[in-house]
Amino acid sequence: MSKGLGTTVGRSSRRRLLRLAGGGITMAALGAGLTGCEDELATGGEGSTPPPRSASPEDGKAPADGKAPEPLWTKSTSAQTYGDNDELVAVDGVVIASGDPLAAFDGATGEERWSLPDGAVPGAPLLLGDGTLYLESGKYDGSVAGYVPGSGKEAWRSRLGKEYRQPRPVAVDAEQVYVIAEILEADGSSHTNVIAALNSGTGKVAWKEQRDLGTQQNGIHAAVQGRYLVYTDFKNNLTVRDTATGKQVWTQKTTKTSYGPFVVHQDLVIVPQGRQLQAFALSDGSEKWSVRTEEFTSFREPSLLEDVLYIADSARTLWAVEPGTGKKIWQSTALKDASAQVPRQFVKVGGTLYGATDLDEQGGIHAFDAKAGGLRWTFNDKSGDYHSWLVATDGKRVYALHGKKLHALPA
Repeated sequence: MSKGLGTTVGRSSRRRLLRLAGGGITMAALGAGLTGCEDELATGGEGSTPPPRSASPEDGKAPADGKAPEPLWTKSTSAQTYGDNDELVAVDGVVIASGDPLAAFDGATGEERWSLPDGAVPGAPLLLGDGTLYLESGKYDGSVAGYVPGSGKEAWRSRLGKEYRQPRPVAVDAEQVYVIAEILEADGSSHTNVIAALNSGTGKVAWKEQRDLGTQQNGIHAAVQGRYLVYTDFKNNLTVRDTATGKQVWTQKTTKTSYGPFVVHQDLVIVPQGRQLQAFALSDGSEKWSVRTEEFTSFREPSLLEDVLYIADSARTLWAVEPGTGKKIWQSTALKDASAQVPRQFVKVGGTLYGATDLDEQGGIHAFDAKAGGLRWTFNDKSGDYHSWLVATDGKRVYALHGKKLHALPA
């Protein structure tokens, strides 16, 4: 599956508020009552679960259950993020957070490797494909650029055309970069937008298709799977196009607007829609399976890791699901038992699943037993920053971004 999964363009405070409305506000409303009765031995007191160790784990190893690790290093960054999964990446020995200037830090030491002023629009997705980092230009010059992640050197640049405004990458595969752009009118206004493919070798336009009137260039999540480009938007649309021609294969309305990422697995696209998690065939949009959570409960954003789909719901239940069938592998109430916040982004290293939360109180980076969902520990930097937590991994370390603080944790 190509990178670009669950990518969003068009960040704003509205994006964050909408996601909070999807599940987090209920949690916040309940928080005051829950905090008063939580087990302080289990959580380490109000506002965090449990306090970091006084020293780093021996030989950089992960701590024992119940003990959150002390960071291997912490750096202040120029990060300007809006809480989307693709704003923090770890690749080629560096970790990069969306911001201005765009900066890459050595994964092992935290030392800055390179910095790129006007390299990317703050909050824009960091798309990885075929060893290249693709960015919407921070110079607002109508270009899309590709860089070598380890060095920051420019490797590719393309422009869609003067009649289009600020093409925004939404997905990438081994051959093409897919962008959304506004179509300019003679007076400089725009009422329509175009989706296009740029050849990742030459930068030439492979195809471009005008989207329907009333669609928006903001709020797009996209993924590529083989011959299919899949995307959702704020207008309750789930759309699939042919990657070779750009022609629409099918589109349909979803029962709920998808404000966050979805996943694709083999021949399926899997989308959370309120209390339903639904899988549709990429070829024709037919429903293949559906899972429901409790009444008055909503699913959060899913992650597909090593052929297992992980997802939490607003009732603080963590699910592991077979993506091909929708069959439940396990459910865990460890979050509910610990009065902990619900994660909305996951990474996995070995037998540990790491989840990043939206809200900070009783949140942060949770570490779970990937086999059964037990909560091992939670890391929180106690800064009280209102930004969502983001998590990434290089398989050796886990990187946690909170506001402008970037922490490296032992995996």
